[in-house]
Amino acid sequence: MGTGRLYAAVAAGGFRRYATYRTATAAGVFTNTVFGLILAYTYLALWNERPHLGGYDQAQALTFVWVSQGLLMTVAVFGGGFEDELIERIRTGDIAIDLYRPADLQLWWLASDAGRALFHLLGRGVVPLVFGALVFPLALPARPLAWIAFVIAVALGVLVSFAIRFVVALCAFWLLDGAGAAQLAALVAVFCSGLLLPLNVFPGALGEVVRMLPWSALMQAPVDVLLGRARPLPTYAFQGAWAVVLLALGRLVQSAATRRVVVQGG
Repeated sequence: MGTGRLYAAVAAGGFRRYATYRTATAAGVFTNTVFGLILAYTYLALWNERPHLGGYDQAQALTFVWVSQGLLMTVAVFGGGFEDELIERIRTGDIAIDLYRPADLQLWWLASDAGRALFHLLGRGVVPLVFGALVFPLALPARPLAWIAFVIAVALGVLVSFAIRFVVALCAFWLLDGAGAAQLAALVAVFCSGLLLPLNVFPGALGEVVRMLPWSALMQAPVDVLLGRARPLPTYAFQGAWAVVLLALGRLVQSAATRRVVVQGG
């Protein structure tokens, strides 16, 4: 099997793996929808008091709510993707087998995570957004090109999310338990991705800083592309730059971990 076909098969396996949990998917859709309702009515109250807060009108703010709910699991803001399994394999020592396989460790888990992300985009992302569009006046674009630009930004957001979680998971080589690092990374992602509030709402220097961090590539960047508040190409450049930096960092950490395994094995 060629290299490309191998990773395509891994991605397809990741998609099928999550597709088998139909009850969990239905429960997740319900949870996203309920949480979306809570946030939507909170945003309505907030934007009634502060119209055009963060540069959004009320319809754009509501759109931010429902699109971000659709992306919540796709970009794995809370974690819970491949990193849990990778941390466990490091803890048990099974990672040594993975490192000696003829497949690249980073690309293997990236392919698996891509399959997971695609399933969640279709299985848990569409229904909450459709529900929000039926119940609230959203500012969704009518042009197909805007949606294509949005999907590209989502794909780059998934790539950045993977790169962050891959580095965090590999920290388990030097920690007694990598779960703590994963939980800390999830908390940072919740605050810095725009899940609770658009990052444009954050005041002063804090807003400038969080918008420059890699977590803004997960939700804030794709939603702004969809709303027409950010030009696609500069947004892609921002997301792509963070992806390159973080993937390269993952390579360095992976190499250090591999040397550690070889030394211990020797």
